Amino acid sequence: MVNIKINGTDLQVPENTTILEAARLNNINIPHLCYLKGLNEIGACRVCVAEIVGLDRLVASCNTIALEGMEIRTNSPKVRQARKINVELLLSQHSARCPECARSGNCELQRISNDLGILEFPYHEDIKGIEWNQDFPLIRNDKKCIKCMRCIQVCEKVQQMNVWDVAKSGSQTVVDCRGGKDITEINCTICGQCITHCPVGALTERDDTQKVRDALADPTKIVIASVAPAVRTSWGEQLGLTHEEATSERLVSALREVGFHYVFDTDFSADLTIMEEGSEFLKRLTDGELKEYPMFTSCCPGWVRFVKMEYPELVGNLSSAKSPQQMFGAIIKTWYAQILGVKAEDIYHVSFMPCTAKKYECDVECMNSSGARDVDAVLTVRELDRLIRSEGINVKDLAESGFDMPLGVASGAGHIFGTTGGVMEAALRTAYNLVTGKNPDPDAFKNVRGYKGWKEAEFEINGTKLRIAVAHGLGNIRKLCEAIKNKEVQYDFVECMACPTGCAGGGGQPIFEGEELGADRGRLLLALDKKSNLRFSHENPSIIQCYREFLGKPLGEKSHHLLHTDQVRWELWK
Repeated sequence: MVNIKINGTDLQVPENTTILEAARLNNINIPHLCYLKGLNEIGACRVCVAEIVGLDRLVASCNTIALEGMEIRTNSPKVRQARKINVELLLSQHSARCPECARSGNCELQRISNDLGILEFPYHEDIKGIEWNQDFPLIRNDKKCIKCMRCIQVCEKVQQMNVWDVAKSGSQTVVDCRGGKDITEINCTICGQCITHCPVGALTERDDTQKVRDALADPTKIVIASVAPAVRTSWGEQLGLTHEEATSERLVSALREVGFHYVFDTDFSADLTIMEEGSEFLKRLTDGELKEYPMFTSCCPGWVRFVKMEYPELVGNLSSAKSPQQMFGAIIKTWYAQILGVKAEDIYHVSFMPCTAKKYECDVECMNSSGARDVDAVLTVRELDRLIRSEGINVKDLAESGFDMPLGVASGAGHIFGTTGGVMEAALRTAYNLVTGKNPDPDAFKNVRGYKGWKEAEFEINGTKLRIAVAHGLGNIRKLCEAIKNKEVQYDFVECMACPTGCAGGGGQPIFEGEELGADRGRLLLALDKKSNLRFSHENPSIIQCYREFLGKPLGEKSHHLLHTDQVRWELWK
C-alpha cells in the first residue's frame, strides 16, 4: 500500500494504482472520456488531468501511478481551467446537435460539458464528415467522433477483429475502417461492442423505430412483437425501473400501450430451437459426422458472420437450425397466421433484441421461408426504450399482463439462451431426454455456466461421452477456432456467442459509462430458470402443440423447410 492525499484527504491505495483508479476506489470522481480500464489508458482526451503538488505540469490521471507521499488535486482552479479548455477544443470538432443524437441524455461529453458550465463554444468549429452506408445496421457518424480510440481498442483487444483504425495525423486525425475501406468490404461482425463502448453518439445502430411506427399506424397490418430472453433483464434500466419492477409482464403491458396487437415471448422459439438443434446434434453424432470438427450452435449471427469470414472451413459444421428470432418469424407468418385466418403479408413482425447483428440476420434473403418476410424489423433494447418514452408511457404504474397464447409459453431452458452457456445447457437437457427417455436433473450440466472466456466440460449420456466447449467474445472464439483447426482440441458440440457474456452483454443493450452489466444480467436469467416450474424445452406445452398441429416432428419435412437454413448461402451484405 502507498499513502497519498487526494483533495486534502489522506488515503491508502495498493501499489501501482493509477491516480484515476485511486480516486475511483475512494468515490472521488475524475471526469474522463477515452479511458477504459485495461484497454485504453492512453491519456488522449486530457479530460482526466490532475495536479500533483510540487509539479508544474498537469498529468493524465488515467496513466499516472500514485506514488508514496503524493498530494493530488483533482478539481483545483488550474485543473478545472485546463479541463474546460480541453473539452472546448473537443467540442470544436464535434457536432453538438444533441437533439438529433441517440445518445442525448446519456452522453459522457454532454454530461462533462454541462458539469464544467460550458455554455458557448469559444473556438472555431472545424467539423468534417466521412460518408457512411446508411443501410448498414451499424452507423458511424464521423462528425460526432472525439478520437478517443475506444472503438479501436475494444475491436482489437477484446473482439480481435481490427475493423477500426486511425488515419491521418494531428488535428486532421480521423477514425475510419481499416485501410479506408467501406464497412461492407471489411470483416465487421456487427457485434456492436464498439457502440456500447463509445462515450458519445459517433457509433449507433441503424434506427428502425420509424418503420415500426409506420406499421403501427397502418390499419391493414396486424403488428406482432416478440421479446428475446436477454431483453427482460435490461429493458427497464434506462427507464428508471428496478429489476423487480421491470418484469416481462410489465413490458408486455407497455408494448400493448404502444399499440402492438399481440406480444409473444421469443423464449418459446428458443425452446423450438432446442428441439431442432438437439435432434440435429444427436443425428450428426450418431451418423459419425463430427469426427473431424464439432457441431457449432448457430443462434448468434455475429458468430455466424465471423466464422464465414474468418474460418469458412467450419461453416458446414454450424447447426442448420435458424436462430430463435428467425424461427419465431417463420412460425408467426405460417402457423399463427393460420390460427388468425390471415395471410402472412398481413402480419408485421417486430423482434426486440439485445443485438445489432440481428438487424443483419433478418435481412438475409434465404432466411425467409414463410412466403413473406419472416421478420420485418428488429429493434435493440435502446430503440425499445426510446419507443416507449416517445409514447409518454408511465411504465412504473402499468399493471402487469401476460404474453399472448399460444406463443407466450417458455421454459427456463428458453430463458437462459440469453447468457453464455445457456444454449448448450438447454440443448443438453433435451438431448439427454431424447436419448434416455428420462429427464436429467435440470442443473446436471451447470458446468458450462460462468464467465470464463473459453470453458470445457465432459458429460456422459447413456454411456456416450460428450466433449463440450463454450466460448463468448470473438477474441476467445478465435483462440478456440484456431485450436480446433490445428487439432489441438477435439469436441463434439460447441456454443459460440460473439459478445462477451453472450446476449446479456450484447451490442444492443443499454449503455452505462464504466459499467459492464452482462454478467449481472446473465445471473438474472439463470435465476428465472431456477424458479421456473418448466425447465425443459421438450415439456413446453405450446411446443408440443405446435408440432402436433403444424410441424409434425423435429427434423421433419415441414420443420426443415421452415426452421432450418444454409449458412453457406448467407450473403455477408447485399
